[in-house]
Amino acid sequence: MHSSRFPLSIFFLFSMIKLCLSDCDNLQDTCPAATAPSDKKLTIFINGLPCKNPKTISAPDFKSSELINPGATDIFARSSVKIVTATDFPGLNTLGLSIARTDLELDGLVMPHSHPRATEMFFVKKGIVLAGFIDTKSNVFQNVLKEGDAIVFPRGLLHFCFNTGFDDAIVFSVLNSQNPGVVGISGAFFEPDHNFKITGELAKRLISFSKRDLLENQPNYYQNVTMLKFPSLFRS
Repeated sequence: MHSSRFPLSIFFLFSMIKLCLSDCDNLQDTCPAATAPSDKKLTIFINGLPCKNPKTISAPDFKSSELINPGATDIFARSSVKIVTATDFPGLNTLGLSIARTDLELDGLVMPHSHPRATEMFFVKKGIVLAGFIDTKSNVFQNVLKEGDAIVFPRGLLHFCFNTGFDDAIVFSVLNSQNPGVVGISGAFFEPDHNFKITGELAKRLISFSKRDLLENQPNYYQNVTMLKFPSLFRS
């Protein structure tokens, strides 16, 4: 009788392990993160952030103004990405969500990167943005997004975007992980001294490929990818 229960126990164990590999569902209605200095004196370590005392939960825990202002754009790529997690937005704790803002100056570019723990929903608030992702078979899926358009980047896949309009662009994102993580190919593979040069070559190839793809598939679409902000990419 005990032997007949053994396979069932093993199945149950592996089911529980599989569940724990993703952000777990709530076990209570709310659980804002305990981020106050006094809360950080806790001596326990958990997969996430500890919950506040239910008696101290208040409405401001569920509101954030972190994405109101644009981030400081990178000198080279002319873009910035700010991800807000439960550390800065306590109400997100245990919900398996993060939010982000991307600012793209004229010709601004976000180099290919991935989020190992999250799928990203990418929504254009202002401007015209070309955005896409690369699957595990090296196929590129990209679209021109206008105000109100959205694209989804599947979990763990490299994705990118750049401003193809005539003005600054603003994008907001929602990611389905409390801690999505960011893996950038330039920073992960290249030495700091060579990072600028390699990143420049990657940017040049990415933009050239995207422009060619647009002209082939959307011949009536006129895009402003002048690359005046990247003169070093075109020096012989």
